[in-house]
Amino acid sequence: MIDCSSEVEQGKRFAFGRNWRKFSKLVDEDRIVAARESLVAALGTGDLAGRTFLDIGCGSGLFSLAALQLGAKVYSFDYDPDAVATTRQLRNRYAPDSDWRVEHGSVLDSSFVSRFGQFDIVYSWGVLHHTGALWEALDTASRLVAPGGLLYVSIYNDQGLRSRAWRHVKRTYNSSGPVTRGLLVAGSRMYLKAPEHAAALLKLARTGRRPVGGRGRRARGMSVWYDLIDWVGGYPFEVAAPEEVFRVGRRHGLELRHLKTCGGGLGCNEYVFASSDAQDTARTSPADRSATSVT
Repeated sequence: MIDCSSEVEQGKRFAFGRNWRKFSKLVDEDRIVAARESLVAALGTGDLAGRTFLDIGCGSGLFSLAALQLGAKVYSFDYDPDAVATTRQLRNRYAPDSDWRVEHGSVLDSSFVSRFGQFDIVYSWGVLHHTGALWEALDTASRLVAPGGLLYVSIYNDQGLRSRAWRHVKRTYNSSGPVTRGLLVAGSRMYLKAPEHAAALLKLARTGRRPVGGRGRRARGMSVWYDLIDWVGGYPFEVAAPEEVFRVGRRHGLELRHLKTCGGGLGCNEYVFASSDAQDTARTSPADRSATSVT
């Protein structure tokens, strides 16, 4: 049985599952709706009836649930046993009698993955770059796409020196005690919030009014706080330039159908690829240069 607990205890891996377990307490109908809407926007359809959906690194299970509610037959797995337990709890809460299978396993475990067939939609948002073997994981995910199917992934953008600096922050977080971790979270929050605060000050100077925005909730139904913890602690950590991801897609006969980037900055680039047999039915979308979330 695969077990990531020793890696967590040795400071070699962030406790992703514990963070997802805490986040899951915030899951409500509004967050589920936001998750569904994000799937519809990227996939170009709100009807997944009759389609199989594989969630690689299911985390809280929120997007598996969203796909299920859109009509898909869902199969979810995660390397972290706490994430598996959290996903099962979400399934029991919202869809106890559904066609939704949840297992414990790793995308890097060839004996585990070899039991799979292929899926109409293979989904892995913000996961493959945390495996410690990004390109192997992306190759495996690509092979799991059925003819006529879609691959929907997001991967951290390569920022060169800044990415290497963040890797050092993440590695330090996981090998440190609670005081250092708290300082790293506080410092990272100030750094990540700096552009927002600068914009607010400019607006205040121009208009005398502060910008009004929601607190606590992010796009896709995520959480500002738990996203921050994941961002600071999320290790292993790898990055990729879009061109590198495109090359993997081409090698597997996948054509890019949707791209949403973080504009060359901090965050994830989001990709939807279609298999060569899906070109008449998959949605073609121009690149969207708007910012994406950082988890």
